[in-house]
Amino acid sequence: MEQPESSRPRRTRVRWLIVVLIAVATAIAYIDRANLSVASDQMQQELGFSDELKGIMLSSFFWTYALFQLPGGWLVDRFGPRLLYPLAVLWWSIGTAATALVRGFAGVIGWRLVLGVGEAPMQAANARVVSEWFPRKERAFASSIFDTGSEFGSALSVPLVTLLIALVGWRGSFVVTGALGLVWVAVWLWIYRSPRRQRWTNQAEVDYIEQGGGRTEEKELGDDGRQPMPWRHLFRYSTTWALVAGYTCRGVIIYFFITWYPDFLVNQQGFSLLQLGLFGAIPGLAAMVANWLGGLLSDWLVRRGTRLALARKIPLVVGMLGASTIALASVAPNPVAALTFLTLSYCSVAVATGALLSLPADIAPSPRNVASLTGVQNFGSQLGGVIGPIVIGFLIGTGQYAYVWPLLFAGAMSIIGAAIYAFAVKIEPLDEQHPMLR
Repeated sequence: MEQPESSRPRRTRVRWLIVVLIAVATAIAYIDRANLSVASDQMQQELGFSDELKGIMLSSFFWTYALFQLPGGWLVDRFGPRLLYPLAVLWWSIGTAATALVRGFAGVIGWRLVLGVGEAPMQAANARVVSEWFPRKERAFASSIFDTGSEFGSALSVPLVTLLIALVGWRGSFVVTGALGLVWVAVWLWIYRSPRRQRWTNQAEVDYIEQGGGRTEEKELGDDGRQPMPWRHLFRYSTTWALVAGYTCRGVIIYFFITWYPDFLVNQQGFSLLQLGLFGAIPGLAAMVANWLGGLLSDWLVRRGTRLALARKIPLVVGMLGASTIALASVAPNPVAALTFLTLSYCSVAVATGALLSLPADIAPSPRNVASLTGVQNFGSQLGGVIGPIVIGFLIGTGQYAYVWPLLFAGAMSIIGAAIYAFAVKIEPLDEQHPMLR
């Protein structure tokens, strides 16, 4: 006989501690990748390289970050996030700190490539953790929480690295930010286990997660014996390729704020280094709230009985369309208006994030495909990270209309992304979709 609700043990909430832990890791990762954009002017003066080379330098992280998305996701599914996550953080922390040792342009490129390898499994591990620890009706909000680390890290990197440069120079700033990851590794190894093995989680919470659609590996393999789809078979489906294309468009917007954004404020809008430190964090901080709201909206629609596909697509499409306002910053009449349009754009793309990061768990045919599919999807984002900074750098290098063409390019990519999510992405398990290739 089922126990009355009042006699059941109070459900623990360890899952929220877990998602905060991966949000902190995400914040550290974004600080470590964004510190270069803040320090780039000082580095350019000391090391001596052109704006075109600066664009290549800002893009270089994404070369290996994009390339290793695919094996990174597979490795997380193969070995699990408890082992792979701390190894990845340790690797990228070393790459960050070692940037302080460079003596020329090639050295910067080399350590950025190392950083990209280390950070590649992060989003796949995040998605795998959320799919195991959260029921379907909480998954978008949980995803928005961990992704908030990206906005917080990007926003914090501006004042933090600015302060560190003032105190210990640009080389010292890389050492300090690299050390943050070592602290996180120790905390992760102490706390993290899967839901059934975590010592602070009671049975009531485990039941709540699993009965609500939490994709714990133990539950799914134990209940129906489902095996993961072979990795190469993921590419037989048009939805997989649509995830890559949509995330490429989103990546152009997101990585503008990680690469060329400080340059736009300083060299186009006339911000001083002090003003950059004081006001440059506004879009990222506002986007944190927008990220939560987008995740809450998607989960609220699921709880109201809205079809899952529609509950995910509403914030996705609306957010990507709203992100096109980045183009208006190029013709803004004053710096306040420019910062306002940039904030609106960043907030809009953040609204889409919770639903977007839930897609691999919604679409993967097995829990042991979630990280692999996340890696494939995130590969698209990094294509945007590779393409965006280089295109913007060369458009700026032409000397015509400053940032007008670069930001029009970014706005157009966001509109294309909205169309892809509206019409090309099917939100149902891949093994229930018709394969494009056999």
